[in-house]
Amino acid sequence: MLMKEYRICMPLTVEEYRIGQLYMISRHSSEQSHGGEGVEVICNEPQTHPQHGLGQFTEKRIHLSSKLPSWIKMFVPRIFYITEKAWNFYPYTITEFTCSFFPKFHIRIETRFENNNGNNDNAFEDIPTPKESVIHLDILSDKIPEKHYEQKEDLSSWRSAKTGRGPLRAGWRNESLPVMCSYKRVECSFEVYGLQGKTEEFIHKNIRDILLVGHRQAVAWTDEWHGMTLEDVRRFEKELQEQTNNKLKSAPGRGEVSNSAPRISRSVSVADELSLKKMGVVDEVTTDSSRRPQSPMRVNSTPK
Repeated sequence: MLMKEYRICMPLTVEEYRIGQLYMISRHSSEQSHGGEGVEVICNEPQTHPQHGLGQFTEKRIHLSSKLPSWIKMFVPRIFYITEKAWNFYPYTITEFTCSFFPKFHIRIETRFENNNGNNDNAFEDIPTPKESVIHLDILSDKIPEKHYEQKEDLSSWRSAKTGRGPLRAGWRNESLPVMCSYKRVECSFEVYGLQGKTEEFIHKNIRDILLVGHRQAVAWTDEWHGMTLEDVRRFEKELQEQTNNKLKSAPGRGEVSNSAPRISRSVSVADELSLKKMGVVDEVTTDSSRRPQSPMRVNSTPK
């Protein structure tokens, strides 16, 4: 298992980003869904945490076969999906990913949002991440894949009409107000002999790119979401989810693909019972076995 902690600062407050994050994720999921691939929302409903209060549970299927590198395509069927389950008790969240084909694959992302510039070396209040595993990502200067670059999302020329913020300049993290940090502790595992190291590094490289692009967009799109209430952004989220699901369902052959996609008899989750106890949501989650993350174990991969 390879673990890294990413810290991404933005010229926003934690409360503002609660709206911006939901808007960004919904819009991005919708834009990435076409040609039978994209993000299918299975469940999105409220859930209560005894410590963090009211939050949201979501389950999604991410269909992305064509986006795999050629060396991974050799080992997977033509069509498969990744399952994303997220417990959002903002400003604390846990997201986990499992694979419909590889029971040995999993990713766990634990996130805390704080109003600071990324200088908290123990944001998760347990064992501090070793310094060599901490990566500061700069939404202004760090390079992103060329295919994701948009001039209007370049924060060196961005300016928000609603907030008066921007453009960002070198050293902005230590000078701008407001400033917040997204602390993300990412653990990924791909326990397949001969592929583990290469695949885990590949996963982290893609996570880095996704985090940079997503946080850049959340800032660049400030004037689109700033001023929305939580109820507003939930309605926006619901509308885009319906549109996205319809895109996937209406794609040629999607119905046949869904029925033929390989399935394992039980999902394998990295959020085992100890992790859930730490979250404080064991009682709530275990009341519904269809959404209860299972302890890592060897499973029978024969389709039901």
